[in-house]
This record gives sequence, structure tokens and C-alpha cells, in this order.
Amino acid sequence: MLRCILRAAAASSRTRPWELKNTTIPAVSCSSDTHYSTFVKAKRDKFKPDANKSPNVASASRATDSGDAAFILQERRRLLAADGKDPSLNLGPNGRPLFTDSDSLNELVREDTCRYFKFNHQELQKLLPEGLPMGMVKEFEDSLRTSLLVRRSFLDLRDNFRRVVDPTILPSKSKGPKVRKQIVLDGPVSCGKSIALAMLVHWAREEGWLVFYVPRGREWTHGGYFYKHPHTGLWDTPVQAESKKKDFLKYNESFLKELPCQIFDSIPLGEGAGVGWLKDADSMVIPEGTNLYELVKTGIDHTHAAVGVVVRLRKELSLVKDRPVLIAIDQYNNWFTFSAYEEPVSIRSCRPIHARELTMVKAFRSMMHNDMMVGAFSHSTAVGKLRKDLPDVPVDARVLFPRYSLDEAEAVCHYYLRQRLIPREVFSEENWKKLYFLSNGNGVELRELVPHMR
Repeated sequence: MLRCILRAAAASSRTRPWELKNTTIPAVSCSSDTHYSTFVKAKRDKFKPDANKSPNVASASRATDSGDAAFILQERRRLLAADGKDPSLNLGPNGRPLFTDSDSLNELVREDTCRYFKFNHQELQKLLPEGLPMGMVKEFEDSLRTSLLVRRSFLDLRDNFRRVVDPTILPSKSKGPKVRKQIVLDGPVSCGKSIALAMLVHWAREEGWLVFYVPRGREWTHGGYFYKHPHTGLWDTPVQAESKKKDFLKYNESFLKELPCQIFDSIPLGEGAGVGWLKDADSMVIPEGTNLYELVKTGIDHTHAAVGVVVRLRKELSLVKDRPVLIAIDQYNNWFTFSAYEEPVSIRSCRPIHARELTMVKAFRSMMHNDMMVGAFSHSTAVGKLRKDLPDVPVDARVLFPRYSLDEAEAVCHYYLRQRLIPREVFSEENWKKLYFLSNGNGVELRELVPHMR
């Protein structure tokens, strides 16, 4: 039923405004919210397809509709700029502030729950150079603002790792939740796991932690060049190895230059991406005095050492004592299923290769250690239902991440009203509750439904 409603709603707005955000249209004056809403409704009515039109006429109509969508987006941006001068609009449910005054994720307290935190765009690019999760990108594009809801579930996640590093934060007599060094975020589709993980990485890097962040774990098991290493019996993926090391250096370069290597065993070489094997060497010596930056750079410059350096880096991260180290993996569930690779068995058949048979995945997947690690399941990339007790994962590591509660949904709808995703004349408690129960707290579906509130 919900899918039918969403398809019907999408049919009335054929072109999404954020797809044309760079289009420039001459500004038009719109004196009031009522005039703006009437204008938007008139444009939406024009988006309905006409079955009687010829293909050429229909194409011309779509082009016109695209221009109308860009026109609406530009007008919305203009009105939001004007709204910024009226602080009374920044009030949420029951007259509470809609935005928190905290300048960093570390300063957030329980009273900030159900308020929005304003991110600085340049800081996001600096602290998360590996890329933002798609849910965060869509939220920013739809709301036309780089702000995210402060949820109790995120604060619990942040405080858990804060207490791992500093156990004195919580008094010994307090009966707080159990502190976990390894956590697997699980929960229903579109409950915010990937966003919470990205916010955790953002916070940890603000605090000066060394973070190994993988925002797209599925890429480790799909695409690129792969081969079976004759000495290990595992499958190497040098293309992914080189890409991950480059991502790792984007933010951590200055930290890595200060951290000396502690393991000096030779690194085994493998087959280079598209260049085959070296004829005169099967290992690479790591001289004493090498730092972690030089180690990672060696794996980037020498494709034959790409996978071996990633495996060595995982061991080195466990030995770092100068600063907290966090390993954060999104789409973690893809490391417990079959990869996209296959091994030929006969002329007519192939054997699917499991993710645990990939060298890089095997090096990073396990949580049976004393290092801080958090993985988030991504149901949008799921290829099958996983069993409750996962191999290489502590029994109590899995944490269920909830969808929006009623209080969170109320704050979200007031925020979308503030950002003009909802027409003011139709906004009411009854209407937003209908959409909340219709979407069952699914953040993506709620955001797609609110512009069609009637």
C-alpha cells in the first residue's frame, strides 16, 4: 500500500528539484507563503502526463516541467534565505529550540536530543574525505541544509567509545550500559545506521583519533581485478587495496608520519594489477625507522605490494598506543556473504567465492580482538539474511538501531516545515502523525511523503 502511495506521489512531481539545483532561472517575486504554495501546486498539476500527446510534444513538455522544477527550487532557496532573518522560525515542538547551540559533536548532551546539529560543509569534506553515506547526502539535498537530527541512539554510541578510552567519565557507582569495544549496528531498513556511523567517525576525528573508515564495504567484495595467491590460498584484490590506502591517507597523513612501524618482517608480494608477477622478488623488506605513512605510500607506489601492505597495516594499527584507534566499517554485512567473484571449476561451471576467502576482508573482518571496532549493516546492499551468531564477532556485539520514535518524528517534521518541504497551511499534528504511522518511522519514506501532505 505504502509503495503505491509513493509511486502515485512521485508521478505528480516527475522531476525532483534537487536534480536541477545548478540550473539558473531569473528570479521571480513571491510575496507570501500562500502565494508560494499556490504557485507550487499549480506547477505540480502541470507535471501530470498527458496520454494524448505525441512523443515529440511529450518531450517538450518534460523539458518545460524540468524548467518549472528548477524555478520552484530557486524560489524555495530565496524564501529560505529570507527565513534565516526570522529566529522565531527556529522553534520546534512545544516551542523548544529546533537547533542545538553546540559547536561540535563532542559537546552534545542529552538535552540536545531531538534537536538538529548544524554541520559546516568544509569540515564535513575535511573530516570525511572518503565520502558521505548516501542517506546523509539525500538528507542534505532535500532539506537544502547541512543539518542532522541528534538522536539518543547516536549519543549512546558516542558515549560508549568515549568511556572505552576514559573509563572515569561515568562514576563507578553508576549502573550505566555495558561498555563494548566491538559493536555491530543492526536494525531495519532506513533507520540511520550509516549516518550514525559517519557521525561517529566525524566525532572521533575531531577528538584526534586515528580512524580507519570504510564507507562502502561492498566495494571490497565486488568489481576490480582478483586472483588467487598461491602461498596463502586467499584471493587478492589489488585495485581495492590501492584505493583504500589512498582514502586512508586523505585525513590521516599527518598522524601516520608520527607513528613508527613496529613490525619489520618482509611483506609478501603478489600479482600487480594488470602487470603480472615480479620475476626476481617475492617479498619486500621494510627497513627500521619506517613510519606508517611511508608504509602505506609504498603500497600505493608498488602495485605488487598493495594487498600485503593492507594486511600489515591492520597488524600495525593494533600496536598503536599514542592515540586511540577506531576501525569503522559500513556495509559490514557484505563481508559475511558471497562476493561477486567466481572460481572456474570446470569448463561449464564456476564456484562462488565467499568474502572470507578475500585477503583484505579476512584481515579486517574479525572482531575477536581488543581493538575498538564498529560495523554497520546496510540492508540496501543485503544479499541474504544473516544468522544471529556471526563468525568472528562477539555474541553481545550486535546492537539494534531503532527507527524514528514519535518524538523524533515530530522534530523531523517541524524541521521539514522550517525548510519548506511541507506547505505551512496544511501542517498539523494530525497530518504529520498520519505520515509517521504510514512510514512506520522509516526516515527515507517519511522525507519522501512530507512534501505531499494535504
